[in-house]
Amino acid sequence: MRRTKQARPPKEPKGDKLEFDGVVQEALPNAMFRVKADNGLGVLATISGRMRQYYIKILPGDRVTVEVSPYDPSRGRITYRHK
Repeated sequence: MRRTKQARPPKEPKGDKLEFDGVVQEALPNAMFRVKADNGLGVLATISGRMRQYYIKILPGDRVTVEVSPYDPSRGRITYRHK
């Protein structure tokens, strides 16, 4: 007797990330950036995969949105570059 596979429910985003806006202070090697958040927090951030895929350039002085994990608020991921 064979078992039939049941369809998995779609994964929901965890939603435990913190997002804030900031300004890129300096560009570091390996696509890392030092970002100064509006609340005064300094974050070491990297570019998200989508931004790498579409060759979105980030320069010092750009305004960006950073996604940070609550477990390590000193590191994050740049998810959007504001115009």
